[in-house]
Amino acid sequence: MIIKDPEFGDVIVRRNPLSTNVKFSVSTSGKLQISAPKYVGNFLLKRFLNTNRERIKKSLPINDPKTQRARDEKKKILANRAKKYLPYRLEYLAKLYGYSFDKCRLTHANTRWGSCSSNRTISLNIGLMQVPEKLRDYVIIHELAHLNHMDHSKEFWQEVGAHDPYYKEHRKRLKMFSPGV
Repeated sequence: MIIKDPEFGDVIVRRNPLSTNVKFSVSTSGKLQISAPKYVGNFLLKRFLNTNRERIKKSLPINDPKTQRARDEKKKILANRAKKYLPYRLEYLAKLYGYSFDKCRLTHANTRWGSCSSNRTISLNIGLMQVPEKLRDYVIIHELAHLNHMDHSKEFWQEVGAHDPYYKEHRKRLKMFSPGV
């Protein structure tokens, strides 16, 4: 759930059945986040937010809502571009190299470019739209190789290298970018 606040912008509310009190933190996206027990109503959360406003401003590094709105807008644009490009590129490279996957998911994780699950789902970060195409292809090939090797064994890297002979250079260059948006 989201609470709209004139000063903090969108405030993320997370309900936790095991929680016994209300806590404030900063989410990975830089927004103010409230963790609260399930039984605490929205009215009380808003009141708690208002009575603790000064303490929150002093103790938490919260992004300016204007900056946050710009970031959210950038995320929407990247998500739209990624939706139009990444699943088709994944499909193309999978067919080109003889791979078969079941599902493609788009994410906006802050720490990883992609992942491959044992149920043959490949997840790709929308942040890939901010890196050069060769690096995007490297990530896709990397995840496709995980369909055959769910580890980073010698055989896995040999398979990646068979499809991307410059994978070591691409891997190094990718570290200059951040997957977070």
